Amino acid sequence: MAGSVSRRDFARLFALGGSAALFADPVWARTAPQAPAFAPGGASAGEAFWKTVREQFVMPADLGVLNAANLCPSSRPVLEALKRETDSVDRDPSGQNRARLSGEKENTRKALAEFLRVTPEEIVITRNTSEANNMVSSGVELKAGDEVIVFADNHPSNLTAWNEKAKRYGFTVVTVPQKNPHPGMEYYLDAYTKAITPRTRLLSFTHLTSTVGDLFPAKELCALARARGILSLVDGAQTFGLLDVDIADISPDFYTGSAHKWPCGARECGVLYINARAHKQIWPSIYSAYPGAVGISRTFESFGQRDEATMIAFREALQFQTKVGRAAIEQRSRSLAQQLIAGLAKLPDVKVWTSPNPSLNGAVVSFLPGSLNPPRLGQALYEKEKLGLAGRGLGDRGGLRASPHFYNTPVEVDRLVGAIGRYLKTGV
Repeated sequence: MAGSVSRRDFARLFALGGSAALFADPVWARTAPQAPAFAPGGASAGEAFWKTVREQFVMPADLGVLNAANLCPSSRPVLEALKRETDSVDRDPSGQNRARLSGEKENTRKALAEFLRVTPEEIVITRNTSEANNMVSSGVELKAGDEVIVFADNHPSNLTAWNEKAKRYGFTVVTVPQKNPHPGMEYYLDAYTKAITPRTRLLSFTHLTSTVGDLFPAKELCALARARGILSLVDGAQTFGLLDVDIADISPDFYTGSAHKWPCGARECGVLYINARAHKQIWPSIYSAYPGAVGISRTFESFGQRDEATMIAFREALQFQTKVGRAAIEQRSRSLAQQLIAGLAKLPDVKVWTSPNPSLNGAVVSFLPGSLNPPRLGQALYEKEKLGLAGRGLGDRGGLRASPHFYNTPVEVDRLVGAIGRYLKTGV
């Protein structure tokens, strides 16, 4: 089952990275999560299991960083793979030693394809989501008179990039405005439908916004685009590694993600999925040496010298999540977010920007902490409480943002809510 892990499987996985001794604790077998136990916002596999998961990260036990939407820690298997493969090349940088890395890169491609439920021929290994998004906006052929529909709350790599390239190539960018609180999936489906014209060539949106954690109807929007003969780009930076995404089911033309966020992989590695039906509708942005071996990667992945160690470590991160259980990870993270939303809602004068409806959010929670100064509060939470959050500035839906992941705990969420409550009384 997707949400279960056996002691034998888990030990076998980490034996490959030299960490088998770390997982001798039979709690892995005794408290492994079973899918039926994961009701939305409810029961978990038991804190003993999740404590063992947390121990596979090198963060101190008393440090609670809830900032997965920006940067996640890498697990021990990822760190070990990164060090092992980097050391191997530095000890022996010969062509003979490095030749094996081409095969390792292809193994990572296969792992990414399996993780997203697509084919290796549709996978390009990039540096991050920003690069992948820009490969799409630079690679799709657009001209004066064409239109691209974007969302006002897209990440700059999927909003600013389109606006800047429109200045160069003469196409028009049509923006669907953001509504707060989340107005519901039907609202955005209707808004995109109304924005489409005979000139529309592509629609683009963020699967889960990094600002306040609004979830988008990805499958429905992609189906809308497909029915109208329009390309679709889904920015998956905040869903890849968090939600148990099935890209074959969502069926976008393009989907992007990063290793350093929710997958908890090595930095400077990411993914661009290009649906087979769109291979002839996009041009490469870079032409160099060392392409991939299959499908679109043979023409789209000639990036010159790469750091294969990060790619191998990326694969370890995907395997780690698969063994823990992707459905279990999603339920764990979203349950922690719901716990946080409920706790913040009880505090006087706190404005929670994120929808409390679990069908409209993920695990990104933004809030305005009453009259407290958000940057000062964020600094106090880190320095005095050992809790790490992200700032949201003082402008649009400003305040602080917390994005818990499966290595976080209910105790850390309670600590955060309790600390904010105290500071609301005493000031910062």
